[in-house]
Amino acid sequence: MNIRGIVQDSDTVAGRLFDRCVMILIAASLVSMSLSTVPTLPPLWRTILTVAEAVIVVLFTVEYVLRIWTAEDRWRYVRSPYGLVDLLALLPFYLTLMWAGMIDLRAIRALRLLRVFRVFKVAQYNTAMARLGNAVKYARDEALVFLFATLVLLYIAAMGIHHFEYEAQPEKFESAFSSLWWAVVTLTTVGYGDAYPITVGGRIFTFLVLICGMGIVAVPAGLIASGLSRALEDERATRGITRETAGS
Repeated sequence: MNIRGIVQDSDTVAGRLFDRCVMILIAASLVSMSLSTVPTLPPLWRTILTVAEAVIVVLFTVEYVLRIWTAEDRWRYVRSPYGLVDLLALLPFYLTLMWAGMIDLRAIRALRLLRVFRVFKVAQYNTAMARLGNAVKYARDEALVFLFATLVLLYIAAMGIHHFEYEAQPEKFESAFSSLWWAVVTLTTVGYGDAYPITVGGRIFTFLVLICGMGIVAVPAGLIASGLSRALEDERATRGITRETAGS
């Protein structure tokens, strides 16, 4: 078994073992990152977590280099979503080492947020996550049209509620921009209650916005469900072709 088969192929015993080891590292990294936020953590444990973080980053770096080295098209992997996630998961550690004595450490701390990208590394080791990614690709065009329609509705909602409520509540609906927050929480049917209409026209308009909001919540679920169905059919078809090829 060559290195490419271990790193790139998840259908072999060695490949599955490699993927599981990486997933364990991801879980350990996330646990370490969460524990490091505890303010009452003893100094010894902070030291242990710092060392563990360094070891995990080194192992992730080795994995990243191996994936580039074994990829059929190396530059394509580097530019791919998985490649970018792998890189972003490594950057905070190395940038902190490089800039620790050059810029304000408070600015460097913000780079730690990039470590959250390690969560997304799980996707490349999970068949179900890959299937969900394919479903999103299949529904991409419809999702873009839906997103544009949603932005238009947000604008109409913000302008409409400003028109109806500005005179009655100038402090909450001062402009279309200040009304945008109300439009977002209303269209998504969240309704925090921090801003609500008190005029008759505003309440009628809100009713219409809420009706549209129900569709905004339901349509994406339908798009993803349709995409998942198509992705599952393609996966079954691919397996059928692979079995026929193996049998012949």
